[in-house]
Amino acid sequence: MNSETVISQAPVSAPAQKAEQRNHFKEKFTPYGFLMPYFIIYGVFGIFPVFFMIYLSFHLWNPVEGLGSMEFVGLENYVLGLTDPTLWQTMWNTLVMAILSGVPQHLFALPLAYFLVMLGSRARHWLTTAYFLPYITSTVAVSMIFYVMYSKDSGIFNAVLLYLSEAPLTAWILSGIKESLPLGWVQENSLIRYSVSFVVWWKYVGFNTVIYTAGLATISQDLYEAAKIDGANNWQRFRHVSLPLLQPFIFFGVTLTIIGNMNLFDEPFVLTVGGQFAQTNGKTISNYLYQVAWQWLDMGSAAAISWILFVVIGIFTAIYFYLFGRKGLGGE
Repeated sequence: MNSETVISQAPVSAPAQKAEQRNHFKEKFTPYGFLMPYFIIYGVFGIFPVFFMIYLSFHLWNPVEGLGSMEFVGLENYVLGLTDPTLWQTMWNTLVMAILSGVPQHLFALPLAYFLVMLGSRARHWLTTAYFLPYITSTVAVSMIFYVMYSKDSGIFNAVLLYLSEAPLTAWILSGIKESLPLGWVQENSLIRYSVSFVVWWKYVGFNTVIYTAGLATISQDLYEAAKIDGANNWQRFRHVSLPLLQPFIFFGVTLTIIGNMNLFDEPFVLTVGGQFAQTNGKTISNYLYQVAWQWLDMGSAAAISWILFVVIGIFTAIYFYLFGRKGLGGE
């Protein structure tokens, strides 16, 4: 007959139990304590401004007069914004510049990335750095350099055009604009959109090239070898192998371009000297938002415009996601 041995355990004392509870509490909540500074900073500088902007968009407020001067006006700021012809003009300018600078970014970045991948590793690293350098350069510095290059009196663009207009081999090509030289690249409303778009394209084409280079690096070389054995040339391998497998990267890059280009501020602001030149076609909605907020000190209207811009960007992004999102993310 088996016997069972019962081992009695002494009850845990109250101090020991409290110490165990404290240790359990520390283990559970210590990670949150380390994260608390981030949550506080994010709440103060991230979440609070969003809700304050919503609140502010329903009020009339001049910050110089203090918080006590706020006056509730309901939807008046939104009505004024949506019926303001200047807002829609700047919205149109933004859209045109976004297309003129965004589409060429990807049309150039894709073949450049493919070219880089086909090169040796040493040359690829040097050229990738060269392409990426404009992106990490200060936007203001880049815009100032192009402002000098666009100069009507001493800019290199006008100097080259003037030289070519006099050269025997190229004079006939520029005969139509010879009388207009030198051109006011940043002074004239007819040219400012193209001038700004070129600067944006030059700065960000390298960023998209790096994205596509990373995407091409994930494609197995066996696929290219198989296509080559089947007789595919470089263009056919790029079209039928690279492009289909790059769809998630293209979707990611174009999404960033849409969001970034709809928020253009620095380039047009610097090139037009704070809006002094080409005020009709050279001002984006972000420039107009800055003018309303910090020159006219109408924070309520500026807040409403910012939310209108948010909705517009959301609509464009949603449309793009609806048309290309499933395919771009690898869906059927």
